[in-house]
Amino acid sequence: MLKNNYNYYLCKQDMQLGSVPNCTTVGKGELEMIKKLASYIKDYKKAAILTPIFVIFEVIMEIIIPYLMAKIIDVGIQNSDVKYILEIGVFLIVSAILSLTFGMLSGRFAAKASAGYAKNLRKAMFDKIQTYAFENIDKFSTSSLITRLTTDVTNVQNAFQMIIRILVRGPIMMIFALFMCFTISPKLACIFLVAIPILGFLLFYIAKKAHPNFETVFKKYDNLNRVVQEDLSGIRVVKAYAKEDLEKQKFKNVNDEVFYFFKKAEKIVAFNSPVMQFTIYTCILLISWFGSGLIVGGEMQTGELSSIITYAWQILMSLMMLSMVFVMIIISQSSAERIIEVLEEEPAIKNKEKNLKEVKDGSIVFDNVSFCYSDEKDKDKFALRDINLEIKAGETVGVIGGTGSSKSTLVQLIPRLYEATKGKVIVGGVNVKDYDIETLRDSVSMVLQKNVLFSGTISENLRWGNKEATDEELERVCKLAQADEFIQQFPAKYETVLDQGGTNVSGGQKQRICIARALLKKPKILILDDSTSAVDTKTDALIRKAFREEIPDTTKIIIAQRITSTEDADKIIVLNDGRIDGVGTSEELLKANQIYREVYESQMKGDEKFEK
Repeated sequence: MLKNNYNYYLCKQDMQLGSVPNCTTVGKGELEMIKKLASYIKDYKKAAILTPIFVIFEVIMEIIIPYLMAKIIDVGIQNSDVKYILEIGVFLIVSAILSLTFGMLSGRFAAKASAGYAKNLRKAMFDKIQTYAFENIDKFSTSSLITRLTTDVTNVQNAFQMIIRILVRGPIMMIFALFMCFTISPKLACIFLVAIPILGFLLFYIAKKAHPNFETVFKKYDNLNRVVQEDLSGIRVVKAYAKEDLEKQKFKNVNDEVFYFFKKAEKIVAFNSPVMQFTIYTCILLISWFGSGLIVGGEMQTGELSSIITYAWQILMSLMMLSMVFVMIIISQSSAERIIEVLEEEPAIKNKEKNLKEVKDGSIVFDNVSFCYSDEKDKDKFALRDINLEIKAGETVGVIGGTGSSKSTLVQLIPRLYEATKGKVIVGGVNVKDYDIETLRDSVSMVLQKNVLFSGTISENLRWGNKEATDEELERVCKLAQADEFIQQFPAKYETVLDQGGTNVSGGQKQRICIARALLKKPKILILDDSTSAVDTKTDALIRKAFREEIPDTTKIIIAQRITSTEDADKIIVLNDGRIDGVGTSEELLKANQIYREVYESQMKGDEKFEK
């Protein structure tokens, strides 16, 4: 029980970091949610069907065993009939063996069905996430999606296994055991008709009372996970400022809150066991009391009383199992809703039925483009407004602007990572919406602000750009990106294994590997989103020189904070508050654009002071 509840608590982690509004409401009703989830059983239907069948056979054998034992006591032992004892004993042993066999088979098929079901759910969710646009991903947080793919799926998997096994076993066992009790002694069986409704009501009340407390615990777990996530991701800052004690205190405070509310929730659930124990022992005492009277009066035999006591345990344990299933279903409901949210989320960007499979060239046109991240298309919330811009194929274009001027947003509209709210983005003379998405993105290489490398070798990371690339091609693009020199210094060279996130290389090395990876795609458009910020000015200049000489036909868009990174561009775009404030060469902007002139002068003066 504690383990199940703990799994439930975990299933809510990071919800506040990436929860979807009204996440507790699926929208199509619980029945639709169940049908949707059940559809992912797929090729494990056979195991899911065989599980309850073997459970029923197991229950039948368990019901027969007390009856046979009663016969041995009342007939065999009473009459000293050894032959009868042996005959019934053989049936008893066979029944026990069959019960164990059916139990083993039901457990095996239940494990197969539930594990396969979880596998299908995870795959369906992961495949769906791969179709998401940035807008969809923004709706969830990364940590929330990971939790949904792991803990939430495990929660639903556990509930599914309990449903096909225990939820079948409990009612069947109770019905059969009650039938046998009424067959043996209707008078004693009436005790259960009183005990079962009372116990059922109490267990139902406990489960319903506990659920709101679980919800409170989840919120505290969210805070705990947030503190841990912030501390681990910013551990270098914590160390640099010697704030370990402060972080320890923050963790202690939130950890104490989790403990307090966890204890409060568990206090309610803890009543489950004593209520069950009290009911069981009360029933057994009443059965023993009234049964002994029936034996003395000759209405019942000793073996029959023994079997009724066994059936009493079976009936009451069935209720206990049903209460556990009920609690687990309540627990898994939130997880199921969160899974459905991922599966039913519609990608914000989709392919048209008829789309183009080739991008002619790297020319780009922004035709009166405006863009808003939020669903409410409020004019004051537009990140980009009235963008009109033309870039010829092969041009080198610089983009500068202050923080929050939407430089990254502008270039993310080109490969259709986001959809323009108004206007058109045209690449190669065609609206980006008319291209096959994969074709368009294969023609546009982006080196994002946050450089991402994956666990594996340098060559494996580079081949994300082109999995068929030869070793010679890898070296060529690395030389263009000024990465070959430091890679050759590693003992394993291109087979050097990178840690997760590329933490065993410097920021500048990571940027150059990412640039090389982008070049390996042989794109028609190359976008560098502040991706040379961690390299020195000399290396930056060498990279730009290699671009001019080696890929002259590729359109190059360079977002940078350093004026020197864009100074020799064919044109420079100055963004201010989501609008184009100026377009021209460096010389033209120095004369006509105040923002560019201020940035230029501040950086040049800084360089002069540094040189002195």
